[in-house]
Amino acid sequence: MSSLKRKGDAAAAAAASKKTKMNGSITSFFRAPKTTAATGGQGASANTAASVNPASSFDKAKWVATLTAEQKQYLTLEINTMDPSWLALLKDDIVKPEFIALKKFIESDVHSGQNVFPPSEDVYSWSRHTPFHTVKCVILGQDPYHNHNQAHGLCFSVRPPTPAPPSLKNMYKALQKDYPTFVPPPKNGGLLTPWAERGVLMLNTCLTVRAHAANSHQKRGWEALTQKVIDLVAQKRTRGVVFLAWGKPAGDRVAKVDGQRHLVLKSVHPSPLSASRGFFDCGHFRKANEWLLSRYGEDGEIDWNLNPDGAPTTSAAKKEKNEETGKSEAEGDVKNKGEEKSEVLEKESENDENSE
Repeated sequence: MSSLKRKGDAAAAAAASKKTKMNGSITSFFRAPKTTAATGGQGASANTAASVNPASSFDKAKWVATLTAEQKQYLTLEINTMDPSWLALLKDDIVKPEFIALKKFIESDVHSGQNVFPPSEDVYSWSRHTPFHTVKCVILGQDPYHNHNQAHGLCFSVRPPTPAPPSLKNMYKALQKDYPTFVPPPKNGGLLTPWAERGVLMLNTCLTVRAHAANSHQKRGWEALTQKVIDLVAQKRTRGVVFLAWGKPAGDRVAKVDGQRHLVLKSVHPSPLSASRGFFDCGHFRKANEWLLSRYGEDGEIDWNLNPDGAPTTSAAKKEKNEETGKSEAEGDVKNKGEEKSEVLEKESENDENSE
């Protein structure tokens, strides 16, 4: 990955950091957010692991026309903010009575004055940052962060200026063991959108939570939807995907994933309560890239670098950086030689003048 691309990622991250809002009204979970639109995967980086975009044959307007008035009322968020590549695959699941019941439950929470995280426009941000046909790796989380200015729809990730939480800091430590040149983001940052845009699906098992009440939206319907997301990736991403499952709940979610087609890596959770029991030395980030390299070649690897000035972690990016460095050094040598030649000519000219 070139330095220009890395700076582009940093700029995108900075722009994303400005979008966080506190969701404080009942309508926010059922009306289209003003600042968010589904992208259809536009802008996602192309890679050799990509497949056909499911949205290419999906007529959303035609599908919406088949919905009942109640379904349209409670599915407005999904219709307007879920990436079409995912909506095309999940459309039959979100019209089920169980999912509508989940949306009614969230409505009752908000109606009673509860804050629900992440902000409504971010509930499906995982789908927009990582359209289905770009998925190469899946990292599974559990509950969204439940304090203000934390959750934004990608597991483990937080927007600036919120500092990286303890579990994410431990992920950085594991990364540094796999890639000694890895440098955490500036200012103790924790924004993981660059990973998502490089093909890492950052998926929580439960997609919403009541403020300051961990697990408050568990067993209400999210688990069925996110399990379907995992199953779809396992079934339809036939060239193979890496699943990173940390902790027993995440491990249970991938229990039926075909280990011949995909790579399933399990470990204890990176939480400070368990990380010392094997997470730091699990080697998952390097193992993921080694497997992706064997399946897809250099373009299949994930660049885990999150620092605009940090060293890339993929073979192709390292090669490109080395070539850029070599080119810069060569240009410097040419410049130096030119300067040396000019100095010689100047001295000769001075000698000629002195001899007169």
